[in-house]
Amino acid sequence: MASWNFREELSQADRIRRSYYELLRDELDQFLLQYALIDSYHNFVSQKIPFPFVEKRELKPRARIPDQEYDSQNAFLVIFVEDIITSEHKKYMRFFDVNKTTKTNLTQFKTLALSQKFDRNAKYLESVHFNNFIKQLLPVDYALLIQRDPVGKAKNRYSLSHFHVRIDWPIADAAEDLAQSLRYISKDLYEKGDKYAEDIQKKFFEYYGLPVMAGGRRTAAIVAAQYMKKIPGITTVYVGSSETRSLIRISERGVSKSALMKFSPKEVEQIAETTGLAPQTFKKNYVVARQKKDCVCIFQATYARTSHSRPSEDGKLRDIITDLYWLTVGEQHILPKPNIWKYPPLPINIIYT
Repeated sequence: MASWNFREELSQADRIRRSYYELLRDELDQFLLQYALIDSYHNFVSQKIPFPFVEKRELKPRARIPDQEYDSQNAFLVIFVEDIITSEHKKYMRFFDVNKTTKTNLTQFKTLALSQKFDRNAKYLESVHFNNFIKQLLPVDYALLIQRDPVGKAKNRYSLSHFHVRIDWPIADAAEDLAQSLRYISKDLYEKGDKYAEDIQKKFFEYYGLPVMAGGRRTAAIVAAQYMKKIPGITTVYVGSSETRSLIRISERGVSKSALMKFSPKEVEQIAETTGLAPQTFKKNYVVARQKKDCVCIFQATYARTSHSRPSEDGKLRDIITDLYWLTVGEQHILPKPNIWKYPPLPINIIYT
């Protein structure tokens, strides 16, 4: 089912590209955690609005998310591709000359405060100005597309090539594609009737860790993640959602959600003790904000797929049983502050306590 190859199956050239992609992705992870979570938190504080912390129950598989949108929460959609999306995919992914990140296109787009001294190298991920550049584009509606640069001598150069990218693949087609690969249907979404087709579409959302009524950006993210299986290499989709107040990341490793969580002084002591850190070390490297005596940290839940959401082992057709879970909580961690160099994520059990 994987459209991508493991490292061991790659040529030397492609291994180097994979390494470079993963290095850049690590940096993008850090930047987007900051932008999605910490910067959003400061938006709330500066507007004197109490921050709506994510509750544990919202991080369980099949959780229902309160459908309230928060204007202070930074929302965005980023698609980061290891390879290049070729032009035959333009039918469903809208990336054209008009939404390329050129000076002409960007200055026509009024929401951008780009100065006349437009640095055309800022769109490359290795540029020192890249973070400023992407930060100006993140609030733009629809998605940002980062892919390998097909031109130039540097084979493994990545750039933010397009903005305002729409994913126009129907949800029904995405669900059908997933159900075929998992052997719940042989050809067509409706081959086992309307009710079954509806169940498949509900399970498609569950596969990516979303409630069926998820908002537009999150739905676009999971449709994009499914569509990108048609493109060689690995893809990472990031979505910052104003309803879930979290950063959702979908990659070849599956789905994770990162959100801010508040811990009392007593809880901080317990965490420090179980992880063998001095409380001061913990506060210095893991606490992103303070609320009176409480500490605010980044919590990440990583989800694991059950046998029902992996390809059937014998390759035979099977039936969907809607009651069976497709995701479980795999790992739970408190993440170090973005760009903390020496300290790793700390394993912790929170969701089911």
